[in-house]
Amino acid sequence: MAFQIVINLIISFMWMFLSESYTFPSFIFGYLLGLVLILVLDRFLPSSFYLKRVFKIVKLVFIFFRELVLSNIDIVRLVYKRKPNIEPGIFAMPTELKSDWEITLLANLITLTPGTLSVAIADDNSVIFIHAMHIDEVDAAIYDIKNTFEKAIMEVTR
Repeated sequence: MAFQIVINLIISFMWMFLSESYTFPSFIFGYLLGLVLILVLDRFLPSSFYLKRVFKIVKLVFIFFRELVLSNIDIVRLVYKRKPNIEPGIFAMPTELKSDWEITLLANLITLTPGTLSVAIADDNSVIFIHAMHIDEVDAAIYDIKNTFEKAIMEVTR
């Protein structure tokens, strides 16, 4: 990915120098020209087209912000109920993530979402222990986390 970004920047600067126009629009046109060239020559490059991963990263950020807003709304509903029926608890969520970076990112995204907190990670990195402020069903909570954060992280890193 980094190799493709560097090649794309070199192409955009070469376009600026060859067209003798040292302006920002000229740089942008050269950058877009470099994107097209890298896309055309994608099968000759060692990794896949780098904008695919950039779009997946943006998708992960949007998923996080959506979950952040939805969980804030849920927490506000729980707090402002006249007689809240809150069932806090800790549950174990098995994870398919392997690298330390992926697991750390998942644990941080869980912790940053209101109402949940990653408490511990198993020694073999296969289970994350999560404290939730309100648990209706453990299986539903695990399913939600796996289908949002874990799935998006695996798309970004693999």
